Amino acid sequence: MTLAGARAMAALVAMLAAAPAAVAAGAAPAALPPGLAQVFARSGVPLAHVSVVVQDTAARAPIIALNAGRLRSPASVMKLVTTWSALNLLGPDYRWRTEVWLGGPLEGGVLHGNLVVKGYGDPSITVEQLQALAAELRANGLDAIDGDLVLDRSFFRLPPFDPGAFDSEPEKPYNVGPDALLVNFKAIHLVLAPSASDSGVAVTMEPALASVTLAHAPSLAQGIDCGNWRERAGLAIDDRGDRATLAFHGSYPASCGARDWWISVLDHRHYAGDALAWAFRAAGGRFDGALREGRAPAGVAPFATLASPPLYDVVTDINKYSNNVMAQQLFLTLATAARPPPATFPAAIGAVRRYLASTGLAMPGLVLVNGSGLSRSARATAAGLNRLLVAASRSNLRDAFANTLPVAATDGTLARRFRDERVAGQAVLKTGTLDDVRAIAGYVIDADDRWFSVVVLVNDRHAERASPALDALVEWVYDHGAAYGEARRR
Repeated sequence: MTLAGARAMAALVAMLAAAPAAVAAGAAPAALPPGLAQVFARSGVPLAHVSVVVQDTAARAPIIALNAGRLRSPASVMKLVTTWSALNLLGPDYRWRTEVWLGGPLEGGVLHGNLVVKGYGDPSITVEQLQALAAELRANGLDAIDGDLVLDRSFFRLPPFDPGAFDSEPEKPYNVGPDALLVNFKAIHLVLAPSASDSGVAVTMEPALASVTLAHAPSLAQGIDCGNWRERAGLAIDDRGDRATLAFHGSYPASCGARDWWISVLDHRHYAGDALAWAFRAAGGRFDGALREGRAPAGVAPFATLASPPLYDVVTDINKYSNNVMAQQLFLTLATAARPPPATFPAAIGAVRRYLASTGLAMPGLVLVNGSGLSRSARATAAGLNRLLVAASRSNLRDAFANTLPVAATDGTLARRFRDERVAGQAVLKTGTLDDVRAIAGYVIDADDRWFSVVVLVNDRHAERASPALDALVEWVYDHGAAYGEARRR
């Protein structure tokens, strides 16, 4: 937080300090204490476009409830519904698997047939895990493949997906759609840096996929600030699905040093196939065959298996870093918790609804769509999300769930928020951001170890202006929530 921002926050918190005194004895949950109402008013966002619920999780009812039952877009706060359901339906130790079969005899290290790979929706297959799988194949005696690489992606049944439909940014990794054989989030890591001779720009790609060609690197620019280096580099992407060409038509400032850039290209089939072939060749294996789709053999033990990290670790990555495609992979997996595959979005929606109903979690009007919140039509109420948070706080999974959330001023999407405030380290909150949405939901733990659930949903064309008010509310709960709640109960 900047010095100016710290001073503004201090002024807001000071203005709120007297708020607990202005409480009518025995009153129902307040819409907003006067001080907080002023803070939101200063943001220029009408309170009609704001929903707030705050509750001491040990108490029976909220102490603040503003527009609590109004359906709003929660953005990535929707991931709380998906991840809480998953921890309960699958368990924190659940692991995905990716299996490999030999489609012919293995003689002298050479497979005379196809290599078949089946995915089961693992959200977390990274470059490192690909390399581990390739190393296992080699350790099991596979040196060369004379046949083709056959991918079985039948565990999910998905409609056609347009990565540019949400915001016309198809190359952005956050727009990657789910797939039963998702590999490395379908992303390529580019590193741009001045060459050793300072005469040009070196561009490296990982993984270095055979179907992705770098046609032209940017020129090196001296004596200018780094600034908006991506725009200056002028990257043009020609993505045909089965192959892609990258060409830089601009310049790259020498003052930038080395910079990272992640992009998404190719369709799932070709990305996964290219990445698997890349990892196998990098491990010393030989493969010159084609890529095609097919089905894994039934009733045959796999030749090798890649196991994912435990679900708890995956949920932590989803919540702390708000990974959309991982959340969708997890959401689809829930469709198979009680019913056979293939997983579909309607089946996943049904699985979550049944779970919520079975635990008495009423979330009227809930619209899940894809479980990640990256949707213009997903909806939830602050009251429903609060009920989920309160129920989670009273569960034996409370700490496991809370520990997956970003910690104020510490990590994830809150690493740079609340740095100079007392609530640093004392709030765990899922954030949500879209063009017209700002949201937070999670827990504030005060100095006496009281847990408060906090949900704020702002839907307005100027929603970004409300961000300081959201932070001020979190600070207020930490400083005054207990006293305010006690005064209301008297």
